[in-house]
Amino acid sequence: MKIFIDSADIGEIREAAAMGVVDGVTTNPSLVAKTGRPLAKVIADICEIIDGPISAEVIATDTDGIVSEGKKLAAIHKNVVVKVPLIADGIKAVKILTAQGIKTNVTLCFSAPQALLTAKAGATYVSPFIGRIDDTGGDGLELIDSITTIYRNYASLKTEVLCASIRHPVHLVRCAEMGAHVATIPHKVILQFLEDAKKIPS
Repeated sequence: MKIFIDSADIGEIREAAAMGVVDGVTTNPSLVAKTGRPLAKVIADICEIIDGPISAEVIATDTDGIVSEGKKLAAIHKNVVVKVPLIADGIKAVKILTAQGIKTNVTLCFSAPQALLTAKAGATYVSPFIGRIDDTGGDGLELIDSITTIYRNYASLKTEVLCASIRHPVHLVRCAEMGAHVATIPHKVILQFLEDAKKIPS
């Protein structure tokens, strides 16, 4: 399983990279806004630290706007993955961007049918939000199980399952057991996993 850090904080990303466990980075507009720096500069700096997929999210919600923003983000660095909202216009944009060789991460997935449509459109990643589903009384891990099963049934579906909104060790372990391809984890949660290890009796 690949591990991404969910952060736009250069210090956090450097620290996680130094551990040797990070394969990529996911960001969102809120995380970037906290840095007080322009998006393009933040993404470019991250790309200098991590040689792996770096998700940068569009703000537009219409197809033309998403495609336009996506092209600009992709031009920052070859490792940029354009993060697109899981809405009808987003799925249309994914098809267009994919046809142009631009990688995409379709975010805010809350159901297996959404994940199937995302894969059919050619997305590089789909991001189901486990913790948020749990917060509403659902079972986020059950969704991961369903999506990974569906994807395994059809070799033509190349989209990778990127587990997001991971809150605790059970989320990570179960996602790995189910064969999810990626887990994106906030820096503080990565550190919490390591702190939890200290509590296990020798």
